[in-house]
Amino acid sequence: MKFFIDTANLDEIAEAKSWGCLAGVTTNPSLYAKTGGKLADFESYMLKIAELCEGLPVSAESTAATADGMVEEGLRLAALAPNIVIKLPVCEAGLEACRKLADKGVRVNMTLVFSAPQALLAANAGARYISPFIGRFDDISEDGVAQLADVVTCIGNYDWSGKNVDDKVEIIAASVRTPNHVTQAALMGADIATVPLGALKKCLRHPLTDRGIASFEADWKKVEQA
Repeated sequence: MKFFIDTANLDEIAEAKSWGCLAGVTTNPSLYAKTGGKLADFESYMLKIAELCEGLPVSAESTAATADGMVEEGLRLAALAPNIVIKLPVCEAGLEACRKLADKGVRVNMTLVFSAPQALLAANAGARYISPFIGRFDDISEDGVAQLADVVTCIGNYDWSGKNVDDKVEIIAASVRTPNHVTQAALMGADIATVPLGALKKCLRHPLTDRGIASFEADWKKVEQA
């Protein structure tokens, strides 16, 4: 399973990239707003992320409300850099725009997926990536991991050749908040987990690892002083 970072913060992206295991970036309007970004700077900011992550997919989300608007904005964003993926919500307009963009060779990440039927519709409409959410199910006391499992199984049942430019669909486990979410997503075969930096650091940390490092350091000091 590959790791994407779910942020629009350039410093966070650079830090995660320095670890050597970053495979992509996902952003959305809320994450961009957290950077203090302005509307006039949005496209230039997405270009900065794309350049920082050259060769890695970077999802930039359309904020248009109509299919035509999504297509227009999607084409404009995709033209900024070859690694930009257009992120669209699963809805009637989103599906229509996805099909039109996919037919033009643009890679699309369909987001806000909460069910297997939504995922199947998105894949048939030409989505290159599908982003089912986990954590938001937890917020309403439902099982987001079980919903993700259904999506992974359903998408994995079929050959998606001819549906998009790469002839494949990858599942991005999104709204990931805990290391357990990552573990469960990997166990069921999700292709990607997109994770905020804070949760990514939780995946890296373990008290036994910390204790072991401290023990090694203490023992090495004894060697140095011997």
